[in-house]
Amino acid sequence: MEPFERAAAVLPPGLRQRAMALPAQVREGAEELRLRALRRPTVVMGEEELPLEGAAEVGTDDLERVLEIATQASAHAALEKVRRGWFTLRGGCRLGLCGQAAAQDRGLGSLSSINIRVAREVPGCGAEVLQELGAFRGALLLAPPGAGKTTLLRDLVRLLSDGGVRVGLCDERGEVAALWRGEPQFDVGERTDILDGFPKAEGLLMLLRGMNPRLLACDEVTDPADCAALETCANCGVRLLATAHGGSLEDLRRRRLYRDLLRRGLFDRLVTLRREGGGFQYAVEELPC
Repeated sequence: MEPFERAAAVLPPGLRQRAMALPAQVREGAEELRLRALRRPTVVMGEEELPLEGAAEVGTDDLERVLEIATQASAHAALEKVRRGWFTLRGGCRLGLCGQAAAQDRGLGSLSSINIRVAREVPGCGAEVLQELGAFRGALLLAPPGAGKTTLLRDLVRLLSDGGVRVGLCDERGEVAALWRGEPQFDVGERTDILDGFPKAEGLLMLLRGMNPRLLACDEVTDPADCAALETCANCGVRLLATAHGGSLEDLRRRRLYRDLLRRGLFDRLVTLRREGGGFQYAVEELPC
């Protein structure tokens, strides 16, 4: 399947047909499909959110049907992920969920909206970045949500792995490699060992102790425990590759978590991504040790 087709596959038949009838240019550029109760579904392209032509307002039964299809009618089996407000589909597309809290388990009860993020791999997008990074000890990829951090991370892992580096990938949300029954749906290289679904703080240490990696990679450092695990790995001589939300080095320094991460000296390179002219631009800078 093409990336957009994989994302649209969890829509109810009528909506799926409307989505797949979009012009090829729209399908190729679409980043998200959004469904909100009592509103028309939309397609996100860059900064624009466009209504899905010809589609009626979304009903709550449509939202429930999407979740049923996504979990293969076994929502209880995916309860922990649903409770966290997101669910990764086969192929790496992510389902974001909103709704009313369920009183008993603090999970989601009635759904009010769903966001289906289209996952794409772009082989070669990291080649110039990797060349500019040089012999880095730790590289942190920085960008706002939706600016291509995960896509770049995936390709850098692939390039390093195929280039002879043994990589341990802690894929907590299942979006980088998108394992399905043990098989990666995206190419992350020949020498990459993957842990899917484990919290980063736990998964990084499992990879360190069990797989003897030369480089450890993870997506979205968000917790002090992640920082502590990364420091443990770095102290064992393992190189690091990770992503974080933000717009600039100054932005990182304003937030306590990342200020502390920078102070630990784990990363000597910062790659900042930004949208520009319908595409993405990057800048690489050295960080003080």
